Amino acid sequence: MKIGIIGATGMIGHHTAKAVQNQGHELVVIHRKSSNLSKISALTYISESADLNDKVSLVRALANLDAAINCAAYYPTKPASWQSEVQTAIAQMENFFAACTEANLAKIVYLGAAIALPKHADGLPGNEELIYSSQPIDKTPYLQVKWALDKLAREKAQEGLPVVIGIPSMCFGEFDYGPTTGKLIADIANQKLPVYIRGDRNIIYAGDAGRGLLLACEKGRIGERYLFTGTNISMDELVKLIAEIANVTPPKRVISLTGARLVSQFQELKFKLLGGEVPQLNSTALAVLALGQFLDDSKAKTELRFQPNLDLNQTIKRTIDWFRSIDYIK
Repeated sequence: MKIGIIGATGMIGHHTAKAVQNQGHELVVIHRKSSNLSKISALTYISESADLNDKVSLVRALANLDAAINCAAYYPTKPASWQSEVQTAIAQMENFFAACTEANLAKIVYLGAAIALPKHADGLPGNEELIYSSQPIDKTPYLQVKWALDKLAREKAQEGLPVVIGIPSMCFGEFDYGPTTGKLIADIANQKLPVYIRGDRNIIYAGDAGRGLLLACEKGRIGERYLFTGTNISMDELVKLIAEIANVTPPKRVISLTGARLVSQFQELKFKLLGGEVPQLNSTALAVLALGQFLDDSKAKTELRFQPNLDLNQTIKRTIDWFRSIDYIK
C-alpha cells in the first residue's frame, strides 16, 4: 500500500511511519513546509507538503495514495476558549476529510484520544463502546476538542467515508520532542516534579502504538474504534517505577485534583493577562491527569491480532535512555 502519514515529525507519527516502512509499504510523509524533517532523517519516504488549514494543498498531497493516517489532529497548547479551540479543530479535520474524499482513499485512520471515552459507569476498564450521550459537561478545551473530533470521525464513517479510529493510551517512547507525555518521565528523572495527582493510567510504548495504527489501516473495520493499550497502573505505582528506573528519589507529595485546578486556573489567568511562558499545569495537562482510566484493548487483540512488544519497564527505560541521549534528562 502507498500510505501517507500526517504528523510524522511527532512521536506517535514517527513511530507509525517506522511501522509503515518496516512492513514494506510505500511511505509518504505529509508535512508543513516549516517542519523540521531532520527529525525523521532515518526514514525513507516521499515528501509532500500540505497544511491542515489548506484543503487544496491536502488534496494535492493525498493524490495517488491508497490510505492516510492522520497523527496530527489539533489539540490545545495555549489557554483559550473551548469554543474557539473546537472551531479550529473541526475546521482542520473537515479539510482533511474533504481532501480524502476527493482523493478517493481506500482507508483513512484518525488518531483519536482515550479522553474522548467517558469513564465506565461500573468502574471497569474503558473500552471502545463507551460514548458520551451528549456533549461533556466539563468544558476543558482538550476534552471538548477530542470529543468533537471523535464524534466527527464517527459521523464521517456513517456517511460512507472509510474512516477507522485508532486510540492509543498514554504513550512513552523515543522521538518525544518537547517533550509531551514523556514530560512526566523527564520531570521525575530531573527531580523537577514536587507533587503529582493520583489516578489510574494505561501506558503503551509509542512504537507499539504506531504498529497498532498501521494494523487499523490494514485490517480495521470502517467506522470502528480500536484501543491500543499496554499496562494499567495507578499513578502512585507509576511515579515510583519511573523514579526507580531513573535512580532518583520519587516525589512524595500528592496534590488533590481541586488544588491542582486552582493552581491551573491561577497560572492560566496570569498567562492571559501578562503573557510569558505557557503554564505547565494548564487545563490540557490537568484533563489528561484527571480523566485517565484503566483501559481494555481486547477488541484490537481479537480483531487485529495486536500485541504490545514492550512491557512497561522496557518502555520507561527506552524513554529515559533517549531523553538522556538528547540531554532532556541531565
